Amino acid sequence: MQVQSQRTNYASVPLQPSRPLKSQRHFGLIQPQQTVETFSQTQQGFHEPIPGPDLYPDVKDEVVMEPEFEPKVPVPANTVEVQCGEVSVKVQVKQDFLGNNQFINHSDLTLGGCPSVGFDDHARIVAFESALQGCGSTLTMTEDSLVYSFVLVYSPSPVPNTPIVKTNEAMVALHCIYPRKHNVSSNALHPTWIPYVAAKAGEEQLHFSLKLMTDDWRYERPANTYFLGDFINLEASVVRANHVPLQVFVESCAATLGPSGEAATMYTFIENNGCMMDAKLTNSRSRFMSRIQDDKLQFQIEAFRFKQDSHGMLYITCHLKATTSSSPTDIMNKACSYVKETNRWTAVNGDDQVCGCCETSCFMRKGRSLDTDDSTLEDEATIGPIFVHERLSMDEPLLQIYKCSPVSSKDAGDHFGQKLTDPKLLNEFSMELVLMAGLVVAVGLLCVIILGTLFYQRRQKRLALTCE
Repeated sequence: MQVQSQRTNYASVPLQPSRPLKSQRHFGLIQPQQTVETFSQTQQGFHEPIPGPDLYPDVKDEVVMEPEFEPKVPVPANTVEVQCGEVSVKVQVKQDFLGNNQFINHSDLTLGGCPSVGFDDHARIVAFESALQGCGSTLTMTEDSLVYSFVLVYSPSPVPNTPIVKTNEAMVALHCIYPRKHNVSSNALHPTWIPYVAAKAGEEQLHFSLKLMTDDWRYERPANTYFLGDFINLEASVVRANHVPLQVFVESCAATLGPSGEAATMYTFIENNGCMMDAKLTNSRSRFMSRIQDDKLQFQIEAFRFKQDSHGMLYITCHLKATTSSSPTDIMNKACSYVKETNRWTAVNGDDQVCGCCETSCFMRKGRSLDTDDSTLEDEATIGPIFVHERLSMDEPLLQIYKCSPVSSKDAGDHFGQKLTDPKLLNEFSMELVLMAGLVVAVGLLCVIILGTLFYQRRQKRLALTCE
């Protein structure tokens, strides 16, 4: 905005004597057909002069406006190219990422936290590649589309040898959109996609676990040592994270001497898709516990050990599977315990009819349609080593010096005389006497020390009282 003044510079014009002016002449600001009369002092008085030109007119400043200022609007830089494939996405980014003719450090670019997979020095291109479920992608489902979203992040590093940066951070959202509906022919359709439940399970990598539990089932047991007659409490579980609610089952369990599971030293105590066979085979109290939640199943077995193993070490491997909580319980998905008092099988969920095949073979053949989702997930879990020791008998003394039997006095005399005449028995008798004598001497010394200590303390107390 500029302001210009309209003031006119006038030159001073001298006054001339009064005389007629020719019409064709111009002097100063006097127009044609005008006369200039001066005043003179006469007897008749003063005559008012004709006003002359205003040498100092009023000036009005006018404002002259320049064209309006328009700030520059940044234009998005067309420097990112995305190729969406069936199972992966490829992204190419120009090194002039910001579109300002300045090359960025390609290591400052990440795709959802994943670094670049390549850099072309000649073309100045940074390349990324990722699976549709990788690099922090998110899946959004609409009525007609599946949308996989990624974020390209630029975090500038400081200028070398300085703590400053000269560019802003930037993020670019990338989307791969796939239709959910297709037009197909009337021919037989073979599904080429994995059901949603299984796809989510694979994406989240469900984790099956097998743990030793304390007697109150509240905590994981810190020790792995048991005695014969104890209960080994086990808990099978599946970590479901954001998965749909799942129900876990123990299909089979076997104990082995090692983690590899040698067939020659294997004892299967759960089989037939969830039948606790140990109670039936060994008349034990092994059983499944009442279910506290769908994704956990607890059971206990009486401790045992392999006869040929002197260390009492064993490993337990269980085949676990999980189904959706809405799946019905049947002979393939059950948890059955044998009750020896009633000589019958009972199920955890109360439907004892599913346990009718535990002593034969539990197998169910069922047809599947193309619209049926296979929602069963399976895996194996191993725990060990577990040490099972023999329980010590409380009736046996901890130290047994001599074991005698009731005999007559005559037999005792003969036996004593035989020891005195037989060199071998005499040596054994001498060793027994030495042991007995050593034990008596040790007890005597201990008594002397105790009495001496008591006497010394009493004497010190008397001396203290005397001094007072």
